Amino acid sequence: MNNSIEDDSFSKPVGRCSVFYYGVGHMLNDITSACWFTYLLLFLTDIGLSSRDAAIVMLSGQIADGLATIFVGELIDRFGHFKIWHGAGSVLVAVSFSSVFGGCIPCKALATFSSLVETVSYSTFAAIFNVGWAASQVSHMSMVNCITLNSTSRVVLASCRNAFTMVANLSLYGIALIVFGVSTATTHSDIENQYRWIAYLSIFVGCCFVGIFHLGTKEPRSKTGIHGNIHVRISWSYWFLKILYYQVALVYVLTRLVLNVSQAYLAFYVINDLQMAQFAKALVPAIIYICSFIVSVLLQEIAWNGQRLKAYYTAGGILWMFCGVGILLLPRSMSLFVYAISVFIGIANALMTVSAVSMQSILIGEDLNGCAFVCGSLSFLDKISCGLALFVLQSYQSSSPRVAGNYSTNVYFSVTRYGLGLVPAFCSLIGVAVTYTMELHTSSSKPLMEPLLA
Repeated sequence: MNNSIEDDSFSKPVGRCSVFYYGVGHMLNDITSACWFTYLLLFLTDIGLSSRDAAIVMLSGQIADGLATIFVGELIDRFGHFKIWHGAGSVLVAVSFSSVFGGCIPCKALATFSSLVETVSYSTFAAIFNVGWAASQVSHMSMVNCITLNSTSRVVLASCRNAFTMVANLSLYGIALIVFGVSTATTHSDIENQYRWIAYLSIFVGCCFVGIFHLGTKEPRSKTGIHGNIHVRISWSYWFLKILYYQVALVYVLTRLVLNVSQAYLAFYVINDLQMAQFAKALVPAIIYICSFIVSVLLQEIAWNGQRLKAYYTAGGILWMFCGVGILLLPRSMSLFVYAISVFIGIANALMTVSAVSMQSILIGEDLNGCAFVCGSLSFLDKISCGLALFVLQSYQSSSPRVAGNYSTNVYFSVTRYGLGLVPAFCSLIGVAVTYTMELHTSSSKPLMEPLLA
């Protein structure tokens, strides 16, 4: 009888305090990820690495992250303990992230600053950082499905998490603005010190929110049903036989490509292609994140079902397609229009991210003993695809920064312009097409007679 009551409460909407405590739990990952995608390539090229070597460093981190997500997801499905994995991953992120931007330690020990040693050193620390990042991400994402079975509450949790992702991004740009404003970099050592302080302050802010998460969020635990039987772990083949798994995986990967590629090349586009003032590379992303934050908060007030998820994702995808065309064709003489485009990018990012993550919850449904594998495998595909895409774009960036020119209209087509305009727009188009073919059915909220993780 008690288990039936507990299962019934497990299907009820989650309270706002619980939503808040969960939502802040990914802040450390988000603020370090924002720094990773926004400043890593810029930092490495500023200290003398070639564009290709910088791309190798990023790719090594993405590969380590992708492999770790599969491994961590399997272990979480076997043994549980979401908060332990989250805490351990957060510690590894906090310890290793400053070393990614902290200079070449082996170079100092070996008294050599060859490009090979520098590339290996930064790649190693990047891999360590991303292993910790993966442990924290997979445990936090999969926890949603074990906190509640209520489909609307799952979307609300994802919306809150995405809202604090925007807070993390804005916090990073605030930190960077302060650091760059109070210090001047004239040597490699000065550059390393600037980015080291950005890393330190980002870690401090993120760790504060991780502490709030661990104090306010209860550990989802195994539950035994009224007959005493316990769910066995779901095998990988169970998911591979579902068409919806491949559809959700493709939509999620395409969405992450939209976000990561646009984030990595936005600063290059604003400064190099449009030749705007330096403050624009902070203001344009800030507008995007503020708009995404507002939309993410508003999405928490909606009663969700499968059809609405498809509709909102489609709306976000169509917005990004128009934004991509605008980015591709925008001349320097009309560069101020990038601020208007950034508003719509922010709205599109929120709609696509919240919908894509929530589709995972519909895929998982009540099959909670396989939720970590689903999150881990999708993250694996995300990390590998994003790493390869950025590696290819950055390689062409070093060999042919300008593809074609039309100076009469102040427009030229660079790799940056193609990467920021075409890649996200094309990914959005494919994502919308795949979403249209999905059959999304939200689970019922009736009390469950089988034991679940809660």
